[in-house]
Amino acid sequence: MNQIEKNKSKTDQAWAQLYTRLEQDGLLDKPISGTQIPYRIGLMKWAAAIVILCVSVATAIFLGQERTPETALLTLHNNEASTTLVTTLEDGSIVYLADNSQLSYPEHFQREKREVSLLGNALFDVSGNKERPFLIETEQARIEVLGTSFNIKSSDKSAFELAVRRGLVKVTLKKNGEQTLVKASQTVSLFSNRLQVAPTQDNEQFSDYTRRIQFKDERLGDILHVINLEYPKMPLKTTADLENRRLTVSFYNNSPATMAELICAALKLKCTQQNNIWMISEP
Repeated sequence: MNQIEKNKSKTDQAWAQLYTRLEQDGLLDKPISGTQIPYRIGLMKWAAAIVILCVSVATAIFLGQERTPETALLTLHNNEASTTLVTTLEDGSIVYLADNSQLSYPEHFQREKREVSLLGNALFDVSGNKERPFLIETEQARIEVLGTSFNIKSSDKSAFELAVRRGLVKVTLKKNGEQTLVKASQTVSLFSNRLQVAPTQDNEQFSDYTRRIQFKDERLGDILHVINLEYPKMPLKTTADLENRRLTVSFYNNSPATMAELICAALKLKCTQQNNIWMISEP
């Protein structure tokens, strides 16, 4: 008798013993003739196999769900007085976070929307994507944008103000559901629990964010992109293999040339000027 037949014989004996115990304990409906035992045992084995299969599938599904990683929620604090902390989100949107402010955002945005939370003041430069609206939660209001630049002031629990530099923003007041659209050169403010829109009076508020900026462990490519938004006539460029280098650096009213030199000193690179372009490369 080969090994397979031996295993089959042992399995049949085990099922026969199980059936006998079930019959003795009165767990079967009625006695069965000897000729029916193999048939019933076969059914029981198939039923047990089906149950085991179902349990295995359910367990696999459950474990698969358990293994699905939840998107990590990141929190950025700016505790530096009078310094703007600049970060670039996964979608390319730039956030200029004012002092004593906090931004919470997912490491990876959902497919249908991009959602962040803000406590305090920040300037947003949102990357356009009509299929994935950008949503900002503040204590007083919910802001929805498609691609624009605007300044939010929400450091005071009773106050809220949003000034749009370009684009279009929809603001929804959480307390009563009031909604309004805010266009470029307009500012919406909260007065007596109502939203009021008026022409923007303080255009310096946008540039205030970029006078003294700090980057913490940001990609070189993202840092240069932020700088070039402010100084498009004298851009800083680098090679593709250096764009992912990480850097922590601060600038205070520095010229593009000075910023290029500071970056090169920190990363031990070299700067060369080609016409109006500062090129950062390996030494």
